[in-house]
Amino acid sequence: MRPDPFSNRTDSNRFSSRPLAIVLGTNEIASAVAVLLHRTGRAVILTHDPVIPVIRRGMAFHDALFGDFAWVNDLKGQRVDYLSEVPAALAARDTVLVTMMGLIDLLILGPVDVIVDARMHKRSIKPDLRGLAKCAIGLGPGYRIGENCDLAIETRPGRIGHPLVDGATEDQHEEPSLLGGVGAERFVYTEAGGRWRTALDVGTRVFKGVVIGHLDRQPIMAPMDGILRGLARDDTEMPSGVKLVEIDPSGRAGRWTGMDERPHSIAEAVLRAMRRADAARIDLSHLVPGLHLH
Repeated sequence: MRPDPFSNRTDSNRFSSRPLAIVLGTNEIASAVAVLLHRTGRAVILTHDPVIPVIRRGMAFHDALFGDFAWVNDLKGQRVDYLSEVPAALAARDTVLVTMMGLIDLLILGPVDVIVDARMHKRSIKPDLRGLAKCAIGLGPGYRIGENCDLAIETRPGRIGHPLVDGATEDQHEEPSLLGGVGAERFVYTEAGGRWRTALDVGTRVFKGVVIGHLDRQPIMAPMDGILRGLARDDTEMPSGVKLVEIDPSGRAGRWTGMDERPHSIAEAVLRAMRRADAARIDLSHLVPGLHLH
């Protein structure tokens, strides 16, 4: 018999004394945010984003969704499918959870300390996250303070990690930042949607012109020599116009696991913004006796 996904729902936030953090997305930025939130003593759950496939999987908890090994900076990702599994899973203090359940499902767990939208959707309309948690933080384009989030962080090159106190985040810069002196040329994008098949994995050394995999039977070749820093998971249905492959041309200096500089900077900015918001609440509560801010 399959477990009831809502069993023990009235008790499910008694899994620990740790505040609950929900991170939308399982990519490398969402994973960096999860690691740093975990270090602050929070219980962290990441939710799957079905819209944009994750390619930098060595830097993310994404593969735990499929039962595979997924570690980032000494933290393990563990999949949960039902709310009733959450308390036992979070008992392991070196673990963050990943799930196919959506945000609305997870809100049943009880009071949420922070929600961070790290899905990095460049052009989609953002949901209004205010009121769903003590603090709702939007990363990247499409967020406006006081309309759909409490705090927002810039993610575009040149303004990475810049916190907003009002206004809206900037549109995403179309040109990727340089890696090993190479920009957009190190990526392969899907020209059309289709089923992606590959026998390779991130961290594999490839040479220009080598077939990396097939998108609906069309061969996809490496655009240059280097290490596969990013690669969509085998047997993934890919939409058109998204990143499929990333090559790191840096040679021995290349990195495809752990926490990279950009995700770490964004995650640090999230924590700084939260600390400032907490300090502002404390100051305001002192000015207005009897005022209790959630």
